[in-house]
Amino acid sequence: MQTSKFLSVRALDQFLDGLGASAARRRQLDMVRGELERALDRGALPVGARRSLQRLLEKEALDPYVRLAESGTLRHRRVDGGLPPTSEATNEIRRKCIDLLREALGLPALRLGGGEIALQPAPEAATLSALSRQLDQYLAGAMSPAQTRLTALLAVELDTAARSGELVELRTTDLGEDNAAVYVERRPQGGGAIEGEWVETSVLTRAALERWLDVRKDFVRRAHGTSKLWVSLWMNHDGVLDDQGNTVIRPPPVMFSAVLQRDCWPPGPGGAVGDADERSDYRLARRNARPLAGGRSA
Repeated sequence: MQTSKFLSVRALDQFLDGLGASAARRRQLDMVRGELERALDRGALPVGARRSLQRLLEKEALDPYVRLAESGTLRHRRVDGGLPPTSEATNEIRRKCIDLLREALGLPALRLGGGEIALQPAPEAATLSALSRQLDQYLAGAMSPAQTRLTALLAVELDTAARSGELVELRTTDLGEDNAAVYVERRPQGGGAIEGEWVETSVLTRAALERWLDVRKDFVRRAHGTSKLWVSLWMNHDGVLDDQGNTVIRPPPVMFSAVLQRDCWPPGPGGAVGDADERSDYRLARRNARPLAGGRSA
């Protein structure tokens, strides 16, 4: 990360380095850091916020910052050629990061903005059965590498009720013999002990994983080997710059379908996906789902 011209942002960089946040939280904090620097660069914050970290995190500076950030003006990259407003999930993460920084500095939390994200209902058994049948139909025919990967990923998700981050962490060593089980490390959204669990896979998931692993070998060979289960179908950084001089980042290693997170999946408080109670509801719905045509279990 390039050294900032603003004293307050340089102080924030040092502060973040000593904060001891998790890798996921640090990425969120770095997002806020970048937005704050761009807000200062636009002259949108009080002059004192340029020199003092404490002034940067005072309400007088944070109010205009949050308004600009939520409008999309402070985005680092354009989306479809524009700067659309950031999502409610991103807005909530931003508010939490602001309060985390203030409390770490001994300042009271501000509790800015709209509060927790509304929960979505657990998916119904009929919805999950329909998805299983669709995946079964895909497996009966020819599939592109992207469709093969997504089919396997969704099949694993249906069996495990894993959060997206837990799916990303899966490796080939987490698969049991003949893909009959998968080992998932449950990572609580708010921190706490990580608990591992072996989950038996359905016939559908075993078939989907077998198809994906066969395709995956060619991409792993090109990428010089990795044990990660979900590998990229593209080389992410090819050295080509966009019209703003930024590195073009291609689709990330796991293109986790928004279908499950948005339409079929109950976020927990603050946007956490699949906390304990919601997972229980999900698994109950899975057990009530009808078997697939052709004898495969759902």
